[in-house]
Amino acid sequence: MKGKKLAALLKSPYCHSRLLRYRVAAGVEHSGVLSGLDCRTVVDIGANRGQFALVARRRLPQARILSFEPLPAASAKFRAVFAGDDRVTLHEVAIGPAPGNATIHISRRDDSSSLLPITATQVALFPGTAEVATTIVRVAPLREFISAAKIEAPALLKVDVQGYELQALRGCEDLLNRFAYVYAECSFMELYAGQALADEVIAWLRERGFKLRGVHNMDYDPGGRAIQADFLFAR
Repeated sequence: MKGKKLAALLKSPYCHSRLLRYRVAAGVEHSGVLSGLDCRTVVDIGANRGQFALVARRRLPQARILSFEPLPAASAKFRAVFAGDDRVTLHEVAIGPAPGNATIHISRRDDSSSLLPITATQVALFPGTAEVATTIVRVAPLREFISAAKIEAPALLKVDVQGYELQALRGCEDLLNRFAYVYAECSFMELYAGQALADEVIAWLRERGFKLRGVHNMDYDPGGRAIQADFLFAR
């Protein structure tokens, strides 16, 4: 199934040209989820090099995509991938509950970097994700960059921030009522020190009017225990 989704996406000149030129592939694992939605705005928190934004751009061609990525190297690649595309905007910042600066732990695989320390469990389950450096990045609530009026309905909030999901959601709380959907990666075990696990994120969103609609892209450890998955919530 994943091979079919990849083949379909590669038929898109938009996605294919960016894969060949920038070596950034669309996040095909999200294709089916996005195909079932009709959104005019996508807020993409934890954009990395644009993998999710590419598949969103393909599956939701009328949507405006507002992306957030604090790592300078990943942001530079993102800007190159979407240069000249006026429907995609990038803010080089992390989203969190309060404005300030924070240390980000940079993984050897930069899409596994986090504002929380990387645990030995993460490295054991996903080899090649150990910390190689740290840097200071800006963190601020979503409202500092987007007004409610800029979030055209129906809207999707995507959060993939390597264990920092609950803090990022708290940074969006003022604007949560503008979203019809939340799509968040959540873990069942502590991959990043101090992270909120899936049940905490589910409960927090349920208290704010979002019900769990589907669980996608589940990862399991060699013993069959669930590690993490992508959760779709609907208001």
